[in-house]
Amino acid sequence: MYEIYADLHVHIGRSENGKPIKITAARSLNFANIAKECADRKGINVVGIIDCASPYVIEDIENFLKTGEAYELKDGGIIYKDKVCILLGSEVETSEIGRNGKKGAAHNICFFPHLTDIKGFSNELSHHLKNITLSTQRSDLSGYDLIDMVERYNGILIPAHIFTPHKSYYGNCTDRLEDIFKEKYDKIFAVELGLSSDTYLADMISELENKTFVTNSDAHSLPKIAREYNKMEVEDISFKEIVKALKNEDGRKVVANYGLDPKLGKYHRTYCDDCQKAIETKEPVDVCPYCGGKNVTFGVFDRIELIEDKGASKSPENRPPYIYQIPLGFIPGVGGKTITKLLDNFDTEMNILHKLSKDDIEAVVGEKLANTIDRARNGECKVQSGGGGNYRKGSLILKLY
Repeated sequence: MYEIYADLHVHIGRSENGKPIKITAARSLNFANIAKECADRKGINVVGIIDCASPYVIEDIENFLKTGEAYELKDGGIIYKDKVCILLGSEVETSEIGRNGKKGAAHNICFFPHLTDIKGFSNELSHHLKNITLSTQRSDLSGYDLIDMVERYNGILIPAHIFTPHKSYYGNCTDRLEDIFKEKYDKIFAVELGLSSDTYLADMISELENKTFVTNSDAHSLPKIAREYNKMEVEDISFKEIVKALKNEDGRKVVANYGLDPKLGKYHRTYCDDCQKAIETKEPVDVCPYCGGKNVTFGVFDRIELIEDKGASKSPENRPPYIYQIPLGFIPGVGGKTITKLLDNFDTEMNILHKLSKDDIEAVVGEKLANTIDRARNGECKVQSGGGGNYRKGSLILKLY
């Protein structure tokens, strides 16, 4: 067994020939560039690319395999330069009957072992949405129905950023995941926490006690890859091994989640965009109590407070730690030139964040920056709560956009 780093939620902005995939993502985010970024700069061993059901991306994958730099594994996944395993994924937006009988929508990240599997999934999914070439289009499927389709093509389904207010199960669909998936709930063995929550908040909900938590970047640009990630213990890097880790099977497991303090998340607290104030209330509000404005976003923290059923959070004994950590590119004073200098000396960001002493870093960038980086990678930072789609700044964190 050995430890690896995995980010299972990375978008593609454009195909190799410039076709739009994820409209809000950077043009430089294509299949080949993601593989290179993970191998050469980030040090991420497993990356989940979640726009691979687009026919344009499938074409890019086929061409990528022809270069000889990558190949498919029998146990699933594509290996690039013997450094990175790429999991072929699809983010699907399901249509649910939400709270109070209103329509709701939730995102799901689905992963498949082989190119033939995601091709078959893409073909069937195309009959349930308007445009299969674009990422995360609203489908006419419910999560209950989607999980059967995913399994038909040997895949797994992970509910995505489960608490965010607009496109998630807890955020706008249900108080309990089991009400969505019913007798199929046992087929969900992992959930994605999202940038505005963490293990300690999620473990206030009892139905999540036996689910593995994953933290991922939801990257919309190359620098945001590994903004949040997971440390796993596996025998090798493949689809099969990652599934075992998510299921806690045969000694494989997630050993740590790394992410920003959820207080920095865009949707951590309820927020009024009109008067730009946080609204600290347990109940959802449609009108701001301060200014009467109606541009109010109900926060993740407040949503969890509303639906929790355990009181003070107490995690199961086998729950891995959630470690607050700030990526290099978010730290004041650590610009592109500094990062390049560090990478020239130490190869990858994962090396810098996990394997080096402060003295090693100081020898390259000096004492002041070394102290700042050391504090940031250890989560020693005071932060303010975020809300309403705005990140909040901490004493170190000034570059979150």
